[in-house]
Amino acid sequence: MAVYLICYALSFFLARRHLYVPSGLILIGAAVWLYMRDYRRTGNLIHLRGVFCLAFVGGQGISCFKLSRLQTDWCAETWICLLLGTAAFWLAYEGAERITARRDAGGAVWGVSGGRTASGTWGVSGGERVPGTGTDYSKRLLAAMAGVTGLAWAAFLFEAFWLGFVPLFSYGVPHAYSYFHVTGVHYFTVSSVLVPSMAVVYGAMVRSRKMGLRESRGFRAAAALAVLSLALPVLCVSRFQLIMAAGMALFTFISINRAIRLRYVLMLLALMVPAYLGLTVMRSHSVSYLNGIFEMKNSATPIFITQPYMYIANNYDNFNCLVEGLTGYAWGRRMLFPLWAFTGLKFVAPDLVSFPLFVTKEELTTVTLFYDAYYDFGPAGMALFGAVLGVSCCLLAEWRKRGATMAEHLIYAQIAMYMALSFFTTWFSNPTTWFYLGMTGAVCWYVGRAGKKI
Repeated sequence: MAVYLICYALSFFLARRHLYVPSGLILIGAAVWLYMRDYRRTGNLIHLRGVFCLAFVGGQGISCFKLSRLQTDWCAETWICLLLGTAAFWLAYEGAERITARRDAGGAVWGVSGGRTASGTWGVSGGERVPGTGTDYSKRLLAAMAGVTGLAWAAFLFEAFWLGFVPLFSYGVPHAYSYFHVTGVHYFTVSSVLVPSMAVVYGAMVRSRKMGLRESRGFRAAAALAVLSLALPVLCVSRFQLIMAAGMALFTFISINRAIRLRYVLMLLALMVPAYLGLTVMRSHSVSYLNGIFEMKNSATPIFITQPYMYIANNYDNFNCLVEGLTGYAWGRRMLFPLWAFTGLKFVAPDLVSFPLFVTKEELTTVTLFYDAYYDFGPAGMALFGAVLGVSCCLLAEWRKRGATMAEHLIYAQIAMYMALSFFTTWFSNPTTWFYLGMTGAVCWYVGRAGKKI
């Protein structure tokens, strides 16, 4: 943390002197250092604190480059708030980790890789039957995958029928997906992103039974369901859903196969680039259209650099717009939006959700993880939300370490994905996030939990 604080101070002073590139490079270096510190200490490629720091601090460093005319110098309060959010998360995680370590030192805890678990039951491989129960968890998981995929496709077909179009076939309409939403139904359409992660778990269950994947009759069905689920983001022309589906599957694989090396992860991520660019073309986002929106200072900047840069960098400038433009706090109403959405109160009392969105440009509406926390409580909200999130992530990591069952892997991978995209949006005041977690919990409950170590 001391290294981060020193780098942050240097970055701030360099930015104040309009030395934007050095300012950003220093913060990116700090982000990499924080990530590598947790990775080397634990060997966990998706350590929640490390991933958060790499994404959020690194994203801030990228934003410091100021490559677009839309970007301006941040006010001092913006710098302070971004520091508060990061420091609160890091310190709260550290404190919770030390407390759990001291607690564990006071009593013997059996290893989670084979022997006796903390609950006193013997760990059983994920796909096997638990003695005395006759339950085959892999078959139940396959049925759950089929159910989620079927629901997603049914919801998609209903939306296509109700709205009268499919985004993929609406060429020339750049924002076709933005209009492809039927209230309440779309949650089920986008739930397809959960299926590839479940397919990864299914593969681990099959392997745990010492059977070749090709020898498993169910594995082909699981692969087909994963392909069908990935087809929906393509039909919706949603790069975000595609990234979520592939990212959560990758993180689930890493969670199960903890010995995987960093270079393999980078290679897998590189495979996403062609799909991302292909969906950009399908969305009718031409180079001239995107350059007109992003307003890059150097008009010759290649679009494959401009687009990801702005989807990261501008979010911090949107946060600065909020800090400079907000005249009164929402006192919790922004972060409670999932409650207003799921209960339907947003239709009964529209004032609960009618807040202006402070952004640099109407088309660029993505924001950081802390946007709503500041909107509700200002700097105090940044510190409080960061601390709660840090403690929660630490407890989730401990839960995974002690259990390592299907539920732990799937939920941990989802939260890791949200940390990896912490620069992108306000995940925990987004109803879809809680819908994903709820559906994952329902699947894990259906499949069953006792004794299913993976």
